[in-house]
Amino acid sequence: MTTGAHLLDPILARGATGHPGADDVALRRWARGGRRGPRVRAEVTYGDLARRITATAAALAADGLAPGDRALFSVRPRPQGVVLALGAVRAGATVVFVDPGSTPELFAARVAAARPALAMTESLLYAVSRGPLRRVARARGVLLPDYATLPVRHVHAGTWLPGVPRGSRSAATLARTVPDAGPLPDLDPNREALVVFTSGTTAQPRAVVHSAGSLLAGCDLLREVFDLAPGDVVHTDQMLLGMPALLAGATWSVPADPPGRDVVAFGRCLADAAGTYLVPADVTALLDAVEDGRLPARGPRVALVGGAPVTRALLERATRILPGTRWVGVYGMTEILPVAVVEADDKLAFGGDGDLVGRPLPRVEAWLGRAEDAEDGVGELVLGGPSLMAGYLHDLDAAGAPARAREHRTGDLARLEPDGRIVLVGRTRDMIIRGTTNIYPGLFEPRIAALDGVGEAVLVGLPRTDGDEVVALVVTSAQSPARRPREVALDADHPLVAQLRVALPDVLDHDALPDVVLHASHVPVAGRSRKPDRTALARAAARWCPDAVSGWEPGPGTGRLAG
Repeated sequence: MTTGAHLLDPILARGATGHPGADDVALRRWARGGRRGPRVRAEVTYGDLARRITATAAALAADGLAPGDRALFSVRPRPQGVVLALGAVRAGATVVFVDPGSTPELFAARVAAARPALAMTESLLYAVSRGPLRRVARARGVLLPDYATLPVRHVHAGTWLPGVPRGSRSAATLARTVPDAGPLPDLDPNREALVVFTSGTTAQPRAVVHSAGSLLAGCDLLREVFDLAPGDVVHTDQMLLGMPALLAGATWSVPADPPGRDVVAFGRCLADAAGTYLVPADVTALLDAVEDGRLPARGPRVALVGGAPVTRALLERATRILPGTRWVGVYGMTEILPVAVVEADDKLAFGGDGDLVGRPLPRVEAWLGRAEDAEDGVGELVLGGPSLMAGYLHDLDAAGAPARAREHRTGDLARLEPDGRIVLVGRTRDMIIRGTTNIYPGLFEPRIAALDGVGEAVLVGLPRTDGDEVVALVVTSAQSPARRPREVALDADHPLVAQLRVALPDVLDHDALPDVVLHASHVPVAGRSRKPDRTALARAAARWCPDAVSGWEPGPGTGRLAG
């Protein structure tokens, strides 16, 4: 682990005058390419990065940003955005990630919960959230909150555009001007540094708070998993996955677009990369592009895959198509990231029930708590360690100055193998109830996905009028289409359905056999993590389930009645 206790210590030290790594490239931003492919748009050395962070921090402090203040942050992870976020942290402030795509009501609730003193926003978001461009955005189904009306000081990233509020400071100007603002605050690892909203309602938005020390601990673990060294390249659009590269003295390569938007351009930069991070849907798109000839069969040295269940079928396909890449499944959550990793070969060789996610990483503590209705040897997974969050925003603010969180109850049902490996078997709040049987999808889905011809398998429950649930199994073929339709198409007469009806009794308990089996063109995904959208699948499957309640509205993730 790095010696610095604050996230910025290793980065600022490498960028200091006289350090042998000060002239190494810290950030490389790619531009959208034409016929010749992607091209480098800008590079920032460690020396430049350190100077810009310090200048930004000093300018923000001179403008009144004080330690403990919070700054809303809606800027893409490009060099200017990275400098702006780290500059705010250097000034002792907290960066609050907000999703501009959330509803205006939820956005307003999150702003009220965060109580920011500053908004750091891309000029384009200001422009499309008001005036003529707002009408254009609304016509395309995009309704953005009006950032310019927030009663806070403003900093805009990018070229000034109409809609940027009067008096807003330019991020570029802040980074190149060093005002005489006096000394900056000490780098306190226990100071709040990051707030990420994860869920909740407008009445009580839920947000995770991390300190500069817990961020360093988590990013350091990812650095160790990547096995990074100076001179390596990590290609990712994820800020918390790019930070490990900076801690290692490597280069963070920032794509022009995320893989979900342009997987070919993203993939062309992977051949010489030491590492990248992908969600399962991105892996599928990348492999499709390789198989249909849009990309060469050259991947990065290491590919971390997470954000949603990493199936055996996905890893088998990945290792077959890109055998030169070390494929690693990563398990974690916003509250504590990462928790455990599993090598593709280990997961493919695992013959037990459930989803093997690997051994807890060094300094991560894992144990089982009680879980109602859990079977012997299974309990709710509880986690702790240096990378654990400080707590939830509403708890910390309500309590004044509470002690740091000591544990996180994940809501995941798990089993701990004798060698310490974690095997997930379901969710404490994500199970299907049929008769007297509790069916945990996470226990059975890996078994089904391992059958010949199956790509992905998702079990969903649809409520009946008597409170029981109809169980629907939705599967995809092992070979995903190169081009996916906009809407998911279900088929009860697909040949794979008949094949599964014969095979399922041999791999599932009788009480867990599905009432309906359907083949899907693809598994829809939802959210920033692009996890399987169980709600959408349950809605789509309803027409094949005549016993289900008509006109029902599924609750989050479970296919149950809302409320």
